[in-house]
Amino acid sequence: MTATKSATGPSRLSIYLLAGVATSNTIFTECKIKLEKLFQTEHVEPEVHVVFPYGDASRSLIRQVLEVRSDLSNRLSAGRIGGQNALNKIKETLTGERMLLIGHSGGGAAAYQAGKMLYEKDEIRDLRIVQIGAPKTPIDPRIQDKVSYFHSIDCTGKPNDPISRIGTWGGWSKSRFSVPRWNRLKYAPGYVEGIQTVGGHADYFRHTEPYQDQQAVCNLDKTINRVSDWLKGWI
Repeated sequence: MTATKSATGPSRLSIYLLAGVATSNTIFTECKIKLEKLFQTEHVEPEVHVVFPYGDASRSLIRQVLEVRSDLSNRLSAGRIGGQNALNKIKETLTGERMLLIGHSGGGAAAYQAGKMLYEKDEIRDLRIVQIGAPKTPIDPRIQDKVSYFHSIDCTGKPNDPISRIGTWGGWSKSRFSVPRWNRLKYAPGYVEGIQTVGGHADYFRHTEPYQDQQAVCNLDKTINRVSDWLKGWI
């Protein structure tokens, strides 16, 4: 990761961690600490904020799930409830010209929708969006290179997070003979990678036993390392 230090000190970066449905208030506690240390060692001054686009675990699960569905479409008529909630929270604290959104589960869909709205309104151009264990949301081709997607896999490389099977990136494309064909990755994020984790969908940010592999590397470290690798050249 290469950071550019300004003449006045470390460069600034606004980071937003977006939670999914029925999520504990402490899900990102250790993640926030590790991200702050990571970026500070690269001469970047991070401002990390935690956002609950659908509310926390105290709110109705059914209502939260229905709101996530509104964020899984790029149709203009889509409600984008979580995305709009996230956008409103982000605007309260956004500083500087660079932003990183990291969303888990439904929070990944909300992160994309919020980032896309900010980009379309030209309120921020230099951004990156990370979706982790999220349902598939069709990504606008204009910002595909700014979006990454990480999901859990087992020891054989097979996806084992059921939430990552929800939704689609597919769309119709024309072949060289103008015959329509279904392209399952037409609206996929620019970068997609599987992470071999211990546990399930809720465990990407676990950092203690038993969420460690045989080399004593925890899920959280694996997740942050993959994200860090993808961000090289941007930070």
